[in-house]
Amino acid sequence: MSPTDAQNLAVQRIEYAEAEQQTPCRPVKARQAEIEEDVLQRVIRSFDGCADPRLKRVMVSLVEHLHAFLRDVRLTEEEWGEAIKFLTAVGHITDDKRQEFILLSDTLGASMQTIAINNEAYKDATESTVWGPFFVEGSPEIQNGEDMSFGAAGQPCWVEGTVTDTEGNRLPGARIEVWEADADGLYDVQYADGRVAARAHLFADENGAYRFWGGTPTPYPIPYDGPVGKMLQAVGRSPYRASHLHFMVTAPGCRRLVTHIFVAGDDLLDKDSVFGVKESLIKDFVEQSAGTPTPDGRVVEGTWTRTRFDIVLAPTGS
Repeated sequence: MSPTDAQNLAVQRIEYAEAEQQTPCRPVKARQAEIEEDVLQRVIRSFDGCADPRLKRVMVSLVEHLHAFLRDVRLTEEEWGEAIKFLTAVGHITDDKRQEFILLSDTLGASMQTIAINNEAYKDATESTVWGPFFVEGSPEIQNGEDMSFGAAGQPCWVEGTVTDTEGNRLPGARIEVWEADADGLYDVQYADGRVAARAHLFADENGAYRFWGGTPTPYPIPYDGPVGKMLQAVGRSPYRASHLHFMVTAPGCRRLVTHIFVAGDDLLDKDSVFGVKESLIKDFVEQSAGTPTPDGRVVEGTWTRTRFDIVLAPTGS
């Protein structure tokens, strides 16, 4: 070996030694990865005895994605503890009137993603969106043209439309469930007095048409006095929802539709806290001046609005 070669080899050895001091030891990193992978595989094998193939698939996929998340962010034990506290708080505040877990799902986009998966686009069928946490079974029935607000505060609004299938056939007798917040941004179940207001169901007439009085939708914040509200505040997000009116529509042979309609021009359309807005669901709520005759001859003091929402239902199984 020449003196020059010896010098080059010495320099290389020094550079290698310095590099080894500056970077983690690869064998140690590999061993750590093996340990973490062993934990994952042992959990996955624990489902080998599951007799339900669908349940097994869901649980294995859940574990795989959960462990991938934990390993990706290198979750600390302190952060794990805070997550447990957060989920515990979500459970404690949930009751028969308030579903904080749905609120959490909504604000993380999980609700909208689930809806997108389960309501695939079909021809010109009306698009679905989130349930929201304030749907309640057993709403009162109203007749076409009657008022579903039942005294809830707000500007009167006339809503009308038709219900058809994707072939254009009218659907007489289709059941239309509607509910909304009042002008103060609260649903009836958020009041302590047991009132039932701004919520009802009705049926399409013999021509597949429907009509009712409600309130002009207004923006409001989702409940932010609980853990979900604290989460939104921590990440710098607004709790406000764009103005909307809820619908759930069913008819024999058709896929159930759960959706909203939104108010055109609302500044919150692109900032909706639960990601529920879709372009096709944005409707004009046209304000009528005081004294303008109403479609059914009702006398309205002050201004009111009107909108049209023609509903198209996809066939069952589509």
